[in-house]
Amino acid sequence: MFLLVALLIGVIAGLRAMTAPAAVAWGAALGWFDVSQTPLAFMAYQSTPWIFTLLAVVELITDQLPSTPSRKVPVQFGARIVMGGLAGATIGAANSLLFGGLIVGVIGAVIGTYGGAAVRGRLAASFGKDLPAALIEDAVAVIGALLIVAVS
Repeated sequence: MFLLVALLIGVIAGLRAMTAPAAVAWGAALGWFDVSQTPLAFMAYQSTPWIFTLLAVVELITDQLPSTPSRKVPVQFGARIVMGGLAGATIGAANSLLFGGLIVGVIGAVIGTYGGAAVRGRLAASFGKDLPAALIEDAVAVIGALLIVAVS
């Protein structure tokens, strides 16, 4: 079950890189899962969710800009993999499955990156413009991250 949750939070990182660690940091900081005795204890620090939330908000804004590069370019893709791994590892660490969570978080990020790009492309084509598709993807990422963290 926990590895499935870690995979799903990785998918969220593939959609929006910073949304996944922001949600997981809030879950850890609120005590929804305990990472205090793990190498990822910093995810539950008081300032961590605020930092990731700020980064997530900036990402949500910049994603709407036409100059934002594709999520599949190396830097963007790499960030999604790292954040998916971090978020998945945090969920896994709370359940003594740190490396398992890391691996499936990375796999989820790859799925979310390519799958999200394909779905958004189809939505944008059906709308005739990208903005509605981007806003739907934002909503799926934020609501999905909150639901995933709530069940973990």
